[in-house]
Amino acid sequence: MILSKVFWFTGLSGVGKTTVANSVKDFFEQKGYRVLVLDGDNVRQELHQHLGFSPSEIKRNNLLIAKLCQKHRCENDIIFVPIISPYRESRSLVRSMLRPGFYEIHFDADIEILCQRDTKGLYAMAQQGKMDNLIGVSGKNVYEAPVEPDFYINTGTMSEEEATKSFKKFVASKMDVKAMRI
Repeated sequence: MILSKVFWFTGLSGVGKTTVANSVKDFFEQKGYRVLVLDGDNVRQELHQHLGFSPSEIKRNNLLIAKLCQKHRCENDIIFVPIISPYRESRSLVRSMLRPGFYEIHFDADIEILCQRDTKGLYAMAQQGKMDNLIGVSGKNVYEAPVEPDFYINTGTMSEEEATKSFKKFVASKMDVKAMRI
């Protein structure tokens, strides 16, 4: 039985995880691959509404998403998981659950850039004191960057197109695709 490759994203809100995941998903689907995106916002809305954003609930959410990956690995070739996944301990546990074929992808950008983008208005709410638990901004919810991710993308220094192309090449290398035009 062949299990799908799982690309587990980690990075702060607004760094481009979902944007790149969806673009690369479309590319590989056009090439005939079965691709699933387990976006953190969608999973929370549809399946994990009962969970909040305390560190323990975030860890629980990550574990439940890893179990979703396990459930869908035989049905797909590729699974992208664009979630914040702020804790090293959780990512280590997920890696042990989903290996082989698990890759940790670190999306990064300076906080100033994320505040400028602020696509969901979260950083503005945090600055206005309307939110006190924004991951990576609040002392209540720290973000622990990966020490040795399998792949690193800095969306603060790369354009969306460059980040997407770079990640496509990484995914293709893990799918043993040699002659694919990226």
